[in-house]
Amino acid sequence: MERDSKIYITEVALRDGSHAISHQYTVDQVKRVTKALNEANVPYIEVSHGDGLAGSSLQYGLSRTNEMELIETAVANCTQAKVAVLLLPGIGTVKELKEAAGLGAKMARIATHVTEADVSAQHLSSAKDLGMETVGFLMMSHMVPVDKLIEQAKLMESYGADTVYMVDSAGALLPHQVEERIRALRNHLGVNIGFHGHNNLSLAMANTLVAIEQGATRIDGSVRCLGAGAGNTQTEVLVAVLDRLGISTGIDLYKMMDLAEDVVAPILQAPQEINRDSLALGYAGVYSSFLLHSKRAAQQFGVDSRDILIQLGKRKVVGGQEDMIVDVAAEMANKR
Repeated sequence: MERDSKIYITEVALRDGSHAISHQYTVDQVKRVTKALNEANVPYIEVSHGDGLAGSSLQYGLSRTNEMELIETAVANCTQAKVAVLLLPGIGTVKELKEAAGLGAKMARIATHVTEADVSAQHLSSAKDLGMETVGFLMMSHMVPVDKLIEQAKLMESYGADTVYMVDSAGALLPHQVEERIRALRNHLGVNIGFHGHNNLSLAMANTLVAIEQGATRIDGSVRCLGAGAGNTQTEVLVAVLDRLGISTGIDLYKMMDLAEDVVAPILQAPQEINRDSLALGYAGVYSSFLLHSKRAAQQFGVDSRDILIQLGKRKVVGGQEDMIVDVAAEMANKR
């Protein structure tokens, strides 16, 4: 397929932001946010449990509302925007993917750890068969050298991904590292390149701009920074910055400002800011969705949540190993 030249933004607050509110989205909230995003001309809106389709569980966090009901609500309130879903093989299955497609989801984002692209083959192929736009999502991309990233990205391309994303799940990458990685992906892949950042080191915007400079055309953002950890690249700010740079997104800036202030801000349980815990995530290179789990474990065992996160980073714990958070906290408590 021919690569895009225009920048396309995917709004992830209704998926990544689920982590920040303990997966407690209601139908009414999703309806109001989706309707406003659609009216602002945002092209893609991601809706799923924070850990993707079928993520609602004791380990990852139980959803307040069945995600299929949220997806159906989102689709019903989109006239131009397309609804995207995230799926992590091993959590979600082709069954959930088919159900989401049947409800009207148009994009499947298949996410794996950066060294495990091979497990995405079945799901990318199935999404293609369902007529969905396909995205390969390489999480925790800071954990491997550039040549390994390219190898894994080429696998996703070979499985039928229309776009391959480099995902800075921990918000740990520095701008020069993003520059090197996106340039390498651009030089070695024939499909679209995407970037998904987190703001744990206050670098999400800088990293996103570097990614765009190096050829990424599919970019994720979360309105009001409503995402895991310190949130993602702030969508309404990104739209304004790109407009200042003369880069058109087709998104209505004023409507995004109003949505952020009037609709999304009241949903936040606390302001999205870089505090000691989210800073520790980026510093340690730990999955951003571990934040609330680590804070709860720290309180339960009477230890410092930062120490938990640093130890998780040393052990190179990745998404899917949330049970290790409690194990690490318990070990620390026993050593006192």
